[in-house]
Amino acid sequence: MPAAEMVTEELGVLSERELEVLKLVATGATNQQIARELVISPNTVKVHLRNVFEKLGVQSRTEATMEAVRRGWVAVGENAVVAAAGTDAAPSAAAQPISLLELMPQAPARTPVARWQHAYLVLALLVTTALVLLPTWWRGRSEAGGLSPFSDAGRSPVAAPARVDAQRWSAGALLPQPRSRLAVATDGLRLYAIGGETQDGVTDDLLVYDPVTNGWLPLANKPTPAANIAAAYIDGRIYVPGGSTADGGVTQVMEVYDVAADTWTAGTALPAPLSGYALAAWDGALYLFGGWDGTQYRAETWILQPGSGEGWREGAALPGSRALAAAASHKGIIYVIGGYDGRVALRDVLAYDPRAADEGRPTLAVKTPLQQPRAGLAAVGVGVHVFALGGSWNADASFNEQYDTRLDAWSRLGTPMAGQWRNLAAAPLNNKIYAVGGWSGTYLDVNEQYLALIQQLIPFTGTG
Repeated sequence: MPAAEMVTEELGVLSERELEVLKLVATGATNQQIARELVISPNTVKVHLRNVFEKLGVQSRTEATMEAVRRGWVAVGENAVVAAAGTDAAPSAAAQPISLLELMPQAPARTPVARWQHAYLVLALLVTTALVLLPTWWRGRSEAGGLSPFSDAGRSPVAAPARVDAQRWSAGALLPQPRSRLAVATDGLRLYAIGGETQDGVTDDLLVYDPVTNGWLPLANKPTPAANIAAAYIDGRIYVPGGSTADGGVTQVMEVYDVAADTWTAGTALPAPLSGYALAAWDGALYLFGGWDGTQYRAETWILQPGSGEGWREGAALPGSRALAAAASHKGIIYVIGGYDGRVALRDVLAYDPRAADEGRPTLAVKTPLQQPRAGLAAVGVGVHVFALGGSWNADASFNEQYDTRLDAWSRLGTPMAGQWRNLAAAPLNNKIYAVGGWSGTYLDVNEQYLALIQQLIPFTGTG
């Protein structure tokens, strides 16, 4: 059979549209980017990808790309990975990409392939795979010094930053062990600190803080140690999805803590492994934004109604991929703030309206950006303000920020931490904001408390 006919027959495993999707996957494009390029919905892209995985017998985008390289459906050009033509009609010579075989010296007709040529082909395949995968891999590790943005381990430790006096800030009881990348939630009475990363590695600790006694106590350990997590309280339970695991991987499990029973159970798993996401609760539902899946930064929004019997459903995607952002639910709006896209920290502020889709309005609105880029920050809504705390990226934190939801304007707020304060967690309790842990040249055990609302007693002077 002629070579051209063999290629056509092999390509027939996939439909024309599936092959188009696979070509774009091989370039590192996200589902949203593929959807825009092919003028289809992200859900349709997912359906095509699922069909591609089944037909090729693979489990991931990486495996699909490698299989496409192996079959010669994608090839290496001079400057990039290019996809080989997959239509029934033979492409013109001008349109033909450079295939892997074309990169090798051609042997005379009917001459057996020498061993060195086999070795050359294997090497070419390895180089091609590296060119396909390395950019994505590096985006998850492209912080100053080549360190991962999803771990504070391996950083050169320095002395803890000096605490400074700042208006309305006070210090509470320190954490029993310093940690960063933890989750914090509140049931309206106490504060719960969950997991995180310590100098000993990723932890499964669950600690409760009582503001009356100003002390921490241990509770039932989380079944799966995890860092780069967030938590949300709904109807007596605290939900903790995904996270970075002790072995450096990313998990999709969700674990649920029953406050009254002091027990953990398995919840509805995420659609895919995710860590470093932003999480908020509104009207009894969980809203999860972006994150890192171990390979790529994500832009999806996932929604779960616990107890409904339904799984996670997809909401309006963020305008760009990011992780290490923060989310705060405030008066019916969820604010998604800051984050890191693999290159730089972001100033983005997005307002997500869960009711908009049902009312025929845009779900996402762009708000006034932060005064400075922030990633690994904490966000809390109290009163008429949303607060952005910490998150300084490779620089000292000279101020926090507060957002006036009425004016769509940010203003500066004092900070009690004089260094880099990032990868912390925070939650509101009574009239205060509790900002816990973090990293600033070293793991922190801080429990900083900001008086967000001042109650004034007005004397009653009525007559008897």
